[in-house]
Amino acid sequence: MPQPTAAEPPLPAGFAHEDASCDGVRLHLVAGGPGDGPPVVLLHGFPEFWYGWRAQLEPLAAAGLRVLAPDQRGYNLSDKPRGLAAYRLDRLADDVACLIEAAGVRRAALVGHDWGAIVAWWTALRHPDRVRRLAVLNAPHPLVFRRFVRHDPTQRRRSWYAFFFQLPWLPEWWFRRRDFSVGARSLRGSSRRGTFDDEALARYRHAWGRPGALRAMIDWYRASLRRPPGRVADPRVHVPTLIVWGTRDRFLGREMVEPSLALCDDGRLVELPEATHWLQHEEPERVNRLLLEFLAE
Repeated sequence: MPQPTAAEPPLPAGFAHEDASCDGVRLHLVAGGPGDGPPVVLLHGFPEFWYGWRAQLEPLAAAGLRVLAPDQRGYNLSDKPRGLAAYRLDRLADDVACLIEAAGVRRAALVGHDWGAIVAWWTALRHPDRVRRLAVLNAPHPLVFRRFVRHDPTQRRRSWYAFFFQLPWLPEWWFRRRDFSVGARSLRGSSRRGTFDDEALARYRHAWGRPGALRAMIDWYRASLRRPPGRVADPRVHVPTLIVWGTRDRFLGREMVEPSLALCDDGRLVELPEATHWLQHEEPERVNRLLLEFLAE
């Protein structure tokens, strides 16, 4: 597995680089907080990596939580296996269960954003015995999302890029051209002004430029349509669930929130009316407070 270099973002005090092997795939993660603290796994989305949680790492660890923030498979320093089967949602959820087991605990709280939240939802369904609490940031229940993408014209338009990503090689070329300017513009154009500064974008460009990373990141989208996950016996989430939603999300419609909440036995919703899809970057203090209150219950 590639090792961290000087180009990697500096770690907060008390955090270290670690790795775990899950079904033959080596996953890189940063870990911090007391070793005997209640574990929480932070799952990033597209096109980020562990660094997407930089505003959450220290506050959660300072509150006594054992914080694990992996680069999900295909991203940054984690392995990038070939083949769409490697990026099925079932495999991604199995990685999370593996990380929890590797941490030496039976269950952990999950916090996910974007694709990471989809994986967190699915882990709670596929491995309910491994999940203590579930917090999702701007991502609907996977079965709700599937229904809306199939039948709701507005959400299909919002998800245009997911269909574009089904093409061979062209999305990678489009993303890579002009020093990944498309990715940088997308982050800045879909967030509040000043959310992603030049330093942050340089960190992302470095991660996107790792060998095999772009192909693997986009293969998540290809697999979602061509290698759908298996059926789950029960589509309901039985653990306490918090949905935090930035209502100015240009990618995911607010209409999917209530149907997602309806599939939770013990669910609650907090909306951030001024936040976009990138709410943990834009309103970190509010998000951190919500997470700490929820995880302490």
